[in-house]
Order: sequence, then C-alpha cells, then structure tokens
Amino acid sequence: METRDVLEQVKTGIISIEEAEKYFKKQPFEELGYAKLDTHRQIRSGFPEVVFCSGKPDQYLVNIFLRLYEENGEVLGTRAQAAQYELVKEALPQVSYDEVSHILKVEKAGKIRQGKIAVCTAGTADIPVAEEAAQTAEYFGSNVERIYDVGVSGLHRLLSKLDGIQEANCVIAVAGMEGALASVIGGLVSRPVIAVPTSVGYGASLNGLSALLTMINSCANGIAVVNIDNGYGAGYIATQINRLGYSYGGENGTDIIFGMQQWNQR
Repeated sequence: METRDVLEQVKTGIISIEEAEKYFKKQPFEELGYAKLDTHRQIRSGFPEVVFCSGKPDQYLVNIFLRLYEENGEVLGTRAQAAQYELVKEALPQVSYDEVSHILKVEKAGKIRQGKIAVCTAGTADIPVAEEAAQTAEYFGSNVERIYDVGVSGLHRLLSKLDGIQEANCVIAVAGMEGALASVIGGLVSRPVIAVPTSVGYGASLNGLSALLTMINSCANGIAVVNIDNGYGAGYIATQINRLGYSYGGENGTDIIFGMQQWNQR
C-alpha cells in the first residue's frame, strides 16, 4: 500500500491514525544492489542511518553518501580515511573531514543542540575515540563538554572538573591501559556513565581487552560498556540518554534529579 493510499484511508475513516502510524514505522528501504539504504530509520528510531566508511569500495561509498544526503539533507560517516574524503568531496564539495576522529560529514547549518554530555578521556592518546563519540553526539543534537587527559594517574585533574561532569545528563568515559577512569567517575556522579575501552596501551593491555574487562567488572554502579574503540556507539547511546534528560527534566535533567530526591525522602 502506497503512502497516499494510507493517508486517504485515514481521511475517510477506514483506518485509524494509530494504524497508519504503525505502517509508517515499518522498514522501507532503497535498493542499490550493493546496499539497502534504510531511509525510514529516523522515523523508527529518531536517528538517520550512518555510514561506516572503512572497507567500502570507492564508488559504493560515494553513491551511498550522495543518496543519504539527498534523502536527509545531511549525512554522517565514521572511520573514514583522507583518501575517501577526497573522493566524496568531488561529488559533495561541502563535505568536511576530521583527521582526529576520522568522521566524514555534511551537516545542516544552524542545528540546535540541547542538554549536556560530558566526554572524558584518561589520556591524550584516547582523544581520537573520544572525538568520534563527541562529534557523533553533536551531530545528533547534543551539547558536549570535552574533558580530556584526566586519568587516574593524576586524580586531582579529574576532581578539578567534577562540577561540570556532575551537571551532565550522561558521561562518556574513554580509557585505555587498565581502564580505571570509568569506575572512578561512576562513583562520583548520579548520571549514567558509558565506558569506552580503547586499544591504547602496552603489551599486556591486549589492544584494549584489559580495559574492557576492567570496565565490565567495575564495582561502581550505573556503568554500561561499549566495544573497544567504539566511540560512535557511545555517542549514540549518550544522545538517547541526553534526550530523555532535557525532554523530561529541563535542560540538564535537574527536575528529574530533584524529583528522585523528593521520592527518596518519602
């Protein structure tokens, strides 16, 4: 059934608005042969499809970027290389590329950002993954405060930034080595913490496995863990949490926290 048919049936009372809404939340896609573009993902989930650039053949990547841009007026790509940027730029001159996060994007001008997410790193070497998280969250409409190089080897650095971290609706803790930063932050804040292990570290860090196991085994409450180096996944989830914060609890979720405190006092 075509969209117009659905709307006509709503107009004549054959089906209800709720039934029509279910139809529009199904999974239509555009068939490209080598890809099936999920053009209605934003209707279902609130987020448009994002392109994972690494490993895609050149022409496939360019065509996917063009079609998603034509569909949404903007497009985000992760794990892109400089050579891929040059290829896409020939077709979309307005595309931008960040060499630190490896994010390739065309973004709508004047985008409103709301709420607050704090993105923290243990060290400077963790910043590429943190920037992938931060720029993903910003693309999806979140305000982000970056708090970098505050690892546990100098805990006073983290404590000096604690007020800003505690104000955020969600905190992303990015750390390699032993991955202790997430546990420390988890014991200091009332908001959810998303832990991101990175592949930074010496031999026994096992390319991030040590940090991953530390974060999974954290005794601090309120910590969820994404995969090694998965800044994008952290930025996406943090945005979902942030949206809840400013949708139901004011700009930084303070009304929710106040309500929780009042409930606990009963």
